[in-house]
Amino acid sequence: MDATIYHNPRCSTSRKTLAKLEGAGVELTVVKYLTEGWTREQLEKLFADAGLTPSRAVRKRESLYTELDLANASEDAILDAMVANPVLVERPFVVTAKGTRLARPIESVDEIL
Repeated sequence: MDATIYHNPRCSTSRKTLAKLEGAGVELTVVKYLTEGWTREQLEKLFADAGLTPSRAVRKRESLYTELDLANASEDAILDAMVANPVLVERPFVVTAKGTRLARPIESVDEIL
């Protein structure tokens, strides 16, 4: 099975999810999205496939969330902020042929392995 993880190496949940995938023996593609960034189309597809909206997939604990007043922003404005500031995207997302999940909790990945 092939899997893609959108990974932030500084995030403990992302590191634990990566280890889980490696332990499952999947053929893994690791995307370091903080370096590579996002396109609007990538995020729209990722969120749609995971059944999430931008407001549910935004990292509310990031200082930028408050600075940009995203609590009062439209879904489009949140999405634009995520493209401009990749750190605002909750992590990690995992994609397999069986689906897409935000690995929070990590066990949610089991559904698509």
